Amino acid sequence: MRYLLDTHTLIWSQDDPAKLSATATATLINPSNDRFLSAATVWEIGIKVALKKLTLSKPFRPWVETAIHDLVLTELPIEFDHIERQMTLTHHHRDPFDRMLAAQALVLRISVISNDAIFDTYGVSRIWN
Repeated sequence: MRYLLDTHTLIWSQDDPAKLSATATATLINPSNDRFLSAATVWEIGIKVALKKLTLSKPFRPWVETAIHDLVLTELPIEFDHIERQMTLTHHHRDPFDRMLAAQALVLRISVISNDAIFDTYGVSRIWN
C-alpha cells in the first residue's frame, strides 16, 4: 500500500510518537508500505520553525533528513497535476498545505495518514483509527 504523511503525523512520529494511533504506527513501521513525504509538508514545517511556532528535537534540515531515513520516505514534489487538482477542491477550509496534500492524495490515489478529519470532506482515504 501507498501512504502520504500529514504534517502532524511526521512531527509526532519523530518527536512525540505516543500521540500516534496504533493504526498510524503500524502503517508507518510496516516495511511493505510505501510512504511519501510531500514537499508541501516540508515547506509547512520550515515556515513554522522559522516563525518560531514549532520547535523540533533537532535543527530543521537534520530533523527532516532523519525522518526521511528512519521512516524510509519517498519525497513527493508538487507537480502541475497536483496544483490543478487543488484548484478544483471545494474550500472546506483555508489551509493551503492540507489542500495540497488532499490534491496529491487524490491525483495519486493514495491514502493520507492523518488524525485530521478535514481530509474526509475532500473524499480522501484517511488512515488513523
